[in-house]
Amino acid sequence: MCRPVLTTVPGQRSRSIGVVNVRIRSTTVVMSLATVATLAFAGCAGDGDGSVPAAQERGAAATMPPWPAPVDDVPGLVEAAGLDLGPMGTAEHHHPTLSIVVDGEQVLIPPNIGVDPSTGAMSAVHTHESDGTIHIEADTVGETFTLGQLFTQWNVPLSEDQIGGVTTDNGVSVTVNGRRVAGNPAELQLRPEQRIVLDVS
Repeated sequence: MCRPVLTTVPGQRSRSIGVVNVRIRSTTVVMSLATVATLAFAGCAGDGDGSVPAAQERGAAATMPPWPAPVDDVPGLVEAAGLDLGPMGTAEHHHPTLSIVVDGEQVLIPPNIGVDPSTGAMSAVHTHESDGTIHIEADTVGETFTLGQLFTQWNVPLSEDQIGGVTTDNGVSVTVNGRRVAGNPAELQLRPEQRIVLDVS
């Protein structure tokens, strides 16, 4: 489970917001609840040296699930994933599926990841449904895409020991078509007929 790392500073008081304890100075602090949540979970990210992944610097959903599809700055997230918005390609068209399990509970994969709600334009890697189907629609034969590109567009951090604000000392379990796969799940290449399962239990 996620373990927020918060530093106690003399002269500060603790205040509970949901399951997160946030320490606030006695002076007036003005920030949105979303900002507080992002900052509170900063201790769940990085490689242990206090660094924050680039995705989280964008205000990524380093929170507990569910994680909705972004509606703001979708073009920026698509660009950060190394992709662009439409027109859709037909040279490659296949549909791997993704399941995420956290503490035994299935996590919803939302529709419209990689889809700009203001224009309807889509990247080559996107979702339409909430059933975990990933749509690959590329304009170049042989073009490769990774699971990390989907998560970057989703604005949810993904690494060997983290999904969003959920971290684990045992590593994220990754299986493809029932077989365990080692390495960083963000680097997993998306291929036809894949059944990808990420499990943090």
